[in-house]
This record gives sequence, structure tokens and C-alpha cells, in this order.
Amino acid sequence: MVDVGAKPSTRREALARGRIRMSAEALRQVRGRRLKKGDALEASRIAGILAAKKTSETIPLCHPLALDSIEVRPRCAADGVVVEAAVRTTAKTGVEMEALAAVSAACLTIYDMTKAVDPAMVIGPIFLVEKTGGLSGDFRRKTEPRG
Repeated sequence: MVDVGAKPSTRREALARGRIRMSAEALRQVRGRRLKKGDALEASRIAGILAAKKTSETIPLCHPLALDSIEVRPRCAADGVVVEAAVRTTAKTGVEMEALAAVSAACLTIYDMTKAVDPAMVIGPIFLVEKTGGLSGDFRRKTEPRG
């Protein structure tokens, strides 16, 4: 891991977004909370929160961070589900990986719960929308990547 011992703790925030595209029938069942496995939107929200909290355990060189806030927001769109994750902390390193891990786990949870209806679902793109804090400064994506 990178030595961050001499860096000051500052307020850090990151917002990530991703999507999972699916068939109309799969989306109808997700939206209506009628999947055999249960409510995929709520399960994905919880999975995303857990993934953000455990990021340093699954990404080898990430620092473990005490997170102040994690919000995971899955919402139905025209062709599937869009997931956003906002993560905040005061620390010596950023929370981009935690936000990206949250979105990834949320999308994978939706896939797992919906694959019996539509095994051809596609996840992606998953990307950082913005981050604030730290020595490298703020970042705001100007356009959403195609996927």
C-alpha cells in the first residue's frame, strides 16, 4: 500500500454510477418486486453498502477506511436499472474505490436475483462521476461513458 501516514485527513467524497441492462420482462419483475428471490432493488442497496464497507478486504492495495456515510440508490430506467453510490469520509485517502465497489456489488446482486428471467443481462459501464477532497483535487466527469 502507499504510505499515507504524513498526509492530513480531509473530507473526501465520491459518487459512482453503473447500470444493468435487461429485457422488458426482467425489468417488469424487478420494478414490481415480483422476482422469486425477492426485492432486487432493496437487496442491491444493502449489497452495495456492505461492499463499500469491505472494499479493503477485496481490493488488495486499498486502505481500510472508517466511512461516515454510504448511500446506494438503485432506480429503474427504460432499459434496466441505474445504480448510484455516494460515499463520504474524513481520511488520508479517497473513497473512489468504495463507491465503485458499491455500484459493482449492487449490479451483481441484481444480476444474481434476475438471471433466471434474463441470463443475457449486461452490466456496465461502471464509472466514477465525481470526487472531492485530497491533494489531487476535485474531479467531475463531463460526459457519461458509452457502454
